[in-house]
Amino acid sequence: GKTTIAKAVIQLKNPDAGSVKFEGQELVGLSNSAMRLIRRKMGMVFQDPYGSLNPRLRAGDIVGEPLKVHGLAGDRDSYREQIASLLTTVGLSPAMAERYPNEFSGGQRQRLGVARAIAAKPSLLILDEAVSALDVSIQAQILNLLQDLQEQFKLAYLFIAHDLAVVRHISNRVAVMYLGRIVETADSKDLYERPLHPYTQALLSAIPTPNPVHERSRERIILRGDLPSPMNPPSGCRFHTRCPIAIESCSLTDPELRGLAANQEAACLLADGYAEAGR
Repeated sequence: GKTTIAKAVIQLKNPDAGSVKFEGQELVGLSNSAMRLIRRKMGMVFQDPYGSLNPRLRAGDIVGEPLKVHGLAGDRDSYREQIASLLTTVGLSPAMAERYPNEFSGGQRQRLGVARAIAAKPSLLILDEAVSALDVSIQAQILNLLQDLQEQFKLAYLFIAHDLAVVRHISNRVAVMYLGRIVETADSKDLYERPLHPYTQALLSAIPTPNPVHERSRERIILRGDLPSPMNPPSGCRFHTRCPIAIESCSLTDPELRGLAANQEAACLLADGYAEAGR
């Protein structure tokens, strides 16, 4: 459900129901021409640095495509200057503008993807598993680049990832999803120090630590059973078939997100006990 939400935000997918608001404006139902004006304020970096770039275009044309689409290219010299500036901003040489994607490494391709995403000077960048396909050392470089760009251009990020260590490094606020449903939202510090939903607790217990003594002594929550089909989710709470603390009512009632602590919500019938213990 994470990628589906990202595509719904930027309206690459039209949701069947619900609402998507950006800067106070409802996006669902907007015409293509109206949505094009909104998309200028959004950029997206995709998961696959190999499949998300057109192999027939040179790097400069890939990066400059949003400039042409949104009428920002200017004359030939201005266009080239903007591309050179964008490549430099993401840590690539302007001379690389003449290369094709197959002449770049995975990390360099993802830098091209980032340059393309920021070309139109958006206020929101959607990053869908933007570092998961990269080696760990390259991941760190891209994450550092993203943090630098966020500070330089005052960007907001919708950062989608399954690596909770990466999420903790880059996020201010976190939403945890299970089987297509958000089950907990909280400020990053609160979520990692005091998770309220059993699924969040299980996820965090699986993060390895560099301290071998702590690693041996800490408690891990092992989820039993198989992940149900999103096409046919269980009745009641979707997590109850694998939840280690589920009771009978969990199979009957589908809990809504509710505030259990300051800036923290969870969709769990039993999360009150965790919230009270945390207080």
